[in-house]
Amino acid sequence: MGDFYVEYEYWVAVFQLMMAMFGMGATLTAGDFGDVIREPKPVTLGLLVQLLAVPTAAFLCLQGLGLEGGIAIGIALIAAIPGGTTSNIFTFFARGNSALSIAITALTTLACLVTTPAILSLLISDSLPAGFSMPVAQIVTEIGLILLLPLGLGMLCLHLYPAPAAVFSKWCIRASLFGILLIVVGSLSAGRLDLTAFGIENVLRVIVFTLVLFVTGWLTPRLFRLSRKDAVAIEFEVVVRNTNLAVMLKASMFPAAAGATAQLGDTILFTVLLYGGLQLLIAPILIRIYSQAAIAAQERDES
Repeated sequence: MGDFYVEYEYWVAVFQLMMAMFGMGATLTAGDFGDVIREPKPVTLGLLVQLLAVPTAAFLCLQGLGLEGGIAIGIALIAAIPGGTTSNIFTFFARGNSALSIAITALTTLACLVTTPAILSLLISDSLPAGFSMPVAQIVTEIGLILLLPLGLGMLCLHLYPAPAAVFSKWCIRASLFGILLIVVGSLSAGRLDLTAFGIENVLRVIVFTLVLFVTGWLTPRLFRLSRKDAVAIEFEVVVRNTNLAVMLKASMFPAAAGATAQLGDTILFTVLLYGGLQLLIAPILIRIYSQAAIAAQERDES
């Protein structure tokens, strides 16, 4: 399994990302963006938080914690990617503004064609290996073909075949989760996820970065006095990143089969997967807190 994964890591990453984007697209219609047009302030703030506040938080962590090498690249990848489809589901369960969450996810996904390579170049130019140049054209092409094209095809599927679209979306998301499982199992069997080599200190650094993003997502919408539902949506968009895309970009830029950068790639992958695990630990806590607060507020209004 380990040798197979090393050889086909990139294509496993492509598979799980494309399935996720097919699934997301099959839930989106033009009508989902109606509220955005009527009330642009929340989505504008959500976009600014994603494209400015999150990279700034990452920059402060990189500088403040003195990060370099693979962990710095991993954190930069997390900051440069948009929110993931899971954020939409978590927002729904937390009784936040699901339409706003979907709109921000879709718009930042479209924007990442330009913003992802730009943010990566700004954040990690000093952490890249000597002689390595950022493959901007490759990143743009892969985002277009592997991220945006499946998203558009999923939306087309919903438009042409609305009845089976929900089932199609569900199975695509499940296939994507299976792809993540393959990546974790394959990386473990190939010895790519080594906690001892990664180090407890680096684990703590990723935890600090996760908490910084949480504070950024919680504080910003409240400073601008958004409604509770809008604030919840933006918070989940900030905290729950599209780690599927980060794994795919890592596999493309630093493939496991490339001996010269294999160790660097292992550290990047561990950073991304560790953040992915942390965001899944934080999300249920937030869902419980916000859903209970929403129920209590509704009961007060009705009494």
